[in-house]
Amino acid sequence: MRVLWVTLFLFLPSVAFSSVGTLEGRISDKANGEGLPSAVIRLVGTRIGTVSDHEGYYTIQGLASGSYDVEVSLLGYRKVLVKQVQIVALRPTRIDIRLEASTIDLQGVEIIAHRQFIQRDIPATAYAISSLKLDQLPVTSIKDVMALQPGVTIEGNVRGGKTQEVLYLIDGMPIQDFMKGGSSADIPKSAISEINIYTGGFDVEYGNALSGVVNIMTKSGDNEQFTGLRLEKDDWFAGDWNKQTSKRTEAELFTRGPLIEDKLYYFTAHTVRLTDGEWWQDAQWFFPSPMNKEYMGIGKLDYVSESNSRLALHVIYNHNQWRDYEFSWRYNLSGLPEREKNSLRVGLNYTDTPLRNLTYNVQLTYSLMHSHIGPESSDGMTIDPYQYDIYLRYILDGTRNWWADSKQRIYTAKTIVTYEWDKMHMFKIGGELNQFDITSDLVKYEPRLTYFGKPIETEPPMNYSNQYSYLPTSGSVFVQDKIEFQRDGAVFHAGFRWDFHDPKAERPVVEFIPTRGNEFQQVVTATAKASVKQQWSLRTSFSVPTGPSSIFYINFGQFFQMPLFDYLYSGINPVTLRGLSKNVLTGNPDLQPERTNAWEIGFKQLMKNSYILSVTYFKKVTSNQVDSKTLVPYDSKFAGDYGFASYVNNAQANSQGVEIVFTRDTDEQFNSSLSYTYMVAKGISETADQSINYAQWGFAVAPVEHPLSWDQRHTVKIDASAKLPLGIMANGTAIISSPRPYTHYPTRDGFTPVDPTKEFVPNNVRMKSTIFSNLKISRVFTFEEYFKSKLTVYLDSRNFINYKNVKWFDSNGKIGGELGDPTAYYEPRRTRIGVLWEF
Repeated sequence: MRVLWVTLFLFLPSVAFSSVGTLEGRISDKANGEGLPSAVIRLVGTRIGTVSDHEGYYTIQGLASGSYDVEVSLLGYRKVLVKQVQIVALRPTRIDIRLEASTIDLQGVEIIAHRQFIQRDIPATAYAISSLKLDQLPVTSIKDVMALQPGVTIEGNVRGGKTQEVLYLIDGMPIQDFMKGGSSADIPKSAISEINIYTGGFDVEYGNALSGVVNIMTKSGDNEQFTGLRLEKDDWFAGDWNKQTSKRTEAELFTRGPLIEDKLYYFTAHTVRLTDGEWWQDAQWFFPSPMNKEYMGIGKLDYVSESNSRLALHVIYNHNQWRDYEFSWRYNLSGLPEREKNSLRVGLNYTDTPLRNLTYNVQLTYSLMHSHIGPESSDGMTIDPYQYDIYLRYILDGTRNWWADSKQRIYTAKTIVTYEWDKMHMFKIGGELNQFDITSDLVKYEPRLTYFGKPIETEPPMNYSNQYSYLPTSGSVFVQDKIEFQRDGAVFHAGFRWDFHDPKAERPVVEFIPTRGNEFQQVVTATAKASVKQQWSLRTSFSVPTGPSSIFYINFGQFFQMPLFDYLYSGINPVTLRGLSKNVLTGNPDLQPERTNAWEIGFKQLMKNSYILSVTYFKKVTSNQVDSKTLVPYDSKFAGDYGFASYVNNAQANSQGVEIVFTRDTDEQFNSSLSYTYMVAKGISETADQSINYAQWGFAVAPVEHPLSWDQRHTVKIDASAKLPLGIMANGTAIISSPRPYTHYPTRDGFTPVDPTKEFVPNNVRMKSTIFSNLKISRVFTFEEYFKSKLTVYLDSRNFINYKNVKWFDSNGKIGGELGDPTAYYEPRRTRIGVLWEF
């Protein structure tokens, strides 16, 4: 099904939101450091401002997230203009300014804003990537940005957690795929004002996340009319001599400005990304170019009233259409189904600051996500066996038996109130209510495989089909007090959060009645109503200065995450059996939330030349993880049946490690970051279907902890940017990691292990070290004489040293298995050249 975006834009109801933040700091005398009262702090281009108190401190609440220019003036002192101050949602931005005394009217001083070197009121691990930094980095996606942060793997595992344990937000609003996990949407790079990544100790307003939070702040319009066009390709000079491309083209348009000066502003950005993928040399014989298409965009309207209250509306859309590639299908790629994912979000947000110490924010949101796999309809779909080559290595004929159509509609009401009780207490109170409307229709049959990947042609396929439609609800209430014992002194945060989830489903009581031999029949004997799940969580943190330029902090948090809807609802409706195959996985609407208790202890020190040293120890213990429990034991190599399984809360995991970070980001000529992470990640299960997979392979695995596949013990990350001669800007990144584990369990024939008596131990050996190196070089040309514009030309090279980074080994210890599958390596060097014209 195709989504008709224009129709949706015109007729879909309400909405998403953009969150607000706070600007604070201290104005002091440059000569003696004393606080300056009555200094005027004004946001340029707005009617927003304040004056400093008798100690020089100031606070401006209720600011929409984004970039501002801040002007500070005081009679008898030189005026200061601080440019590009980034306001972040739900946390303060601190800018301290020292004014220089002057008896005459000297020209003002203009500086580029930098966050306070060490923010004492954030006793957690958080990283902020501004739009300026984002333009310099050789990155394409949010995943690329995450991978550069300490404690995060290339795939997006945060501090030893699963990738779906991360909460993704745009302007404070979740963009989650609640069925499959991960992010459901993306936005153009030009629309991003700042990315905030929390890997530990995140505050109580963030729920439904176990490992991390990624909050993407978007840009807004202002009184300046501005437009940009960008074009990027990796095959400008492609030919027989240069086939190391993905035939990738990306085009972007963005513009902003006023509709009514000082009152109504607009911002819009749109991106088109077309590519043939890494393996186009095989795919070109089956599909026309481009094979993968991605369209994304955002539109925003901001209205500011005379009283500085703000009403904001935005629309975000995504359309992705692509083809998968599997090396064993390389001679029959048309047998793999086409895939499509569309999402739409429209949002409304109202923010007001009726009192100087009170700000409230109300949001109403509507979002839609539609995923589709295969042809328009499943009618006429037949379950036919694949045709293999004589060695059972390649699939030469047949169509993958996979069709799916799912929709997620989410209606959300949310409010946050921030109240400064006095100079010591800052309260934050909020609540959220979500109504889901979810439908899923899946037809999926997979051939039974041995652990070593060989198909068992004599056995019927495994049936993963299901169909469900439900209207679950969830909600939360939270309260937090930030206690500042004295100005710029110790800070204590204490917060509580209550969450509930009502699956609104009945769980079938199923009996498996033997019929003959190894065959069983599913019989639903009764139903039991699933209970409402609720939990309390505590978040607390404390930071204290240990010197004029250092702090010590500690935090503890209880974090919860509801299981994905597929785990709750799959297969609990009556299933139509086809042939001798049976539905092998049953959902469980009575699954409990997954739980993590996390601790952090950290120290930060400002050193010479504006370097910051940060040392952090963390520990996470996760319980109630979703796994599958086999209800009928069997051995796939000998028994004629493969049993049944249901999702249960059974698995557990833990991780701990140390992060050491050197950072310098306040110099316009050279900035750098160097980090080292030592981490251990162990658990019982990696995926929700791991137990049933082991069962079909005939392996009895003891429920003891073993290294997880993302257990990356040692990692060094480097990020450096510098201004070179001739106006050239260069940024280079490198990620050097020690080997990750895999399971070595050799076989000769692909059906039986070399030593059947050998105990099966997951992830018992290690692969090879990896080195990911990226480079971006740019040069800006300005044309101020004729018309106000600038042209940026850049070269962006990924894996520019072309290092062969291994992704997986087979059980024999061979890269890519017996086929020498090239997808066992990460992508080789890809070099893109782009131009950006702004006017």
